[in-house]
Amino acid sequence: MAMQIGDEDKPYNEINVTPMIDVMLVLLIIFILLTTAAVQGIKVDLPSASSAKPLEVQKSRVIAVADDGTVSIDAIPVSMSELEGQLRTSIANDPKLAVILRGDRAVQYDKVMQVLDLCSKVGVPSLGMASTRPPVSASGGGQ
Repeated sequence: MAMQIGDEDKPYNEINVTPMIDVMLVLLIIFILLTTAAVQGIKVDLPSASSAKPLEVQKSRVIAVADDGTVSIDAIPVSMSELEGQLRTSIANDPKLAVILRGDRAVQYDKVMQVLDLCSKVGVPSLGMASTRPPVSASGGGQ
């Protein structure tokens, strides 16, 4: 038996999908926000470099070395052996993988060198080091 609407004799044969669309749009917005928040990684105080060039847009992994020496890949803390395994897997999946190294300015030089050596050991094809641009002086030049 079909459902009747009001005084009309025709059956109600349409489904109102507006609430479902509203829910799907809210879920999409939540997904976008969480994805962009996860990509940012952990907060490190980057050193500045005046000749820094931005990398081309491509798939990359971000390795961060915090001021306490903690190493993380894509904001997930890892040991050096776990980092090696993840890099090997990533390179096997994408031979043109770019790796960005973010080292806090207060981190020990030895820890950054260990990460660089590991990247060289596993054969990272493209390695960049993140930095910030130095502030431009208000006087516009010279000292």
